[in-house]
Amino acid sequence: MPLIRERFYNVMEYVGSVFILLWQVLLNIRGLYRKFGLFIEQIHFQGVKSLSIVMVSALFMGMVTAFQAYYQGQNYMPDVYIGMAVCKALFIELGPLIVGLVIAGRVASSIAAELGTMKVTEQIDALNALAINPIEYLVVPRVFAGIIVLPLLTIVAEITGIIGGWILSVYSLHLPNSVYWRGVRLNYIPITLYGGLIKSMTFGLTLTLMGCFYGLRAKGGAEGVGEATTKAVISSTILILFLDYVVGRLVF
Repeated sequence: MPLIRERFYNVMEYVGSVFILLWQVLLNIRGLYRKFGLFIEQIHFQGVKSLSIVMVSALFMGMVTAFQAYYQGQNYMPDVYIGMAVCKALFIELGPLIVGLVIAGRVASSIAAELGTMKVTEQIDALNALAINPIEYLVVPRVFAGIIVLPLLTIVAEITGIIGGWILSVYSLHLPNSVYWRGVRLNYIPITLYGGLIKSMTFGLTLTLMGCFYGLRAKGGAEGVGEATTKAVISSTILILFLDYVVGRLVF
């Protein structure tokens, strides 16, 4: 019983610490314009430098989706539904999810490692000594860059995935070009696009917040930084999958 109580207290302490950090971010949002240069740097780092890996992942995801739709529906599903299946899957689920998981592995780990190194080398203490708010200077630009960048990357991933499905459908499955694109437009509902973008915004907030959270709590030298980086990626991945279900239920 004492062990269960201790675990419960640890979980509550963890959840409370995350929400405290989120509250501090919201309180310091007014300082974002003063750190606009750092904000643009984070958009470049999180967005532009992630374009290649996102596009490659989405291209093959679109191909796989098109092939699976053809394989599962052959002999009884009209070919026009292949394009619709690719579009629906990417807009509702695969686009936001693949971008969130890819960026979690790249960005959350990088943020945790960077802030963790600053923490163990006492650079954050130096910022406090210079009367510079670490939350406003380090966390706010990263979090809000993630909230903006993830939906933009999701749109790029969805377009790339649809093109990937088109390439496979036309050049491998020998589907007529007009049939595929008619399927993409078939039964399109705007909420499928908007719902996916809402998902990606929550994913961007989550993975950047987790990276900052574990980076600021790092201790113990290089080993502590490595542990913080691992925890940031794992927690971001789990929370993204959890929020994928929650936001999906609320929106759709």
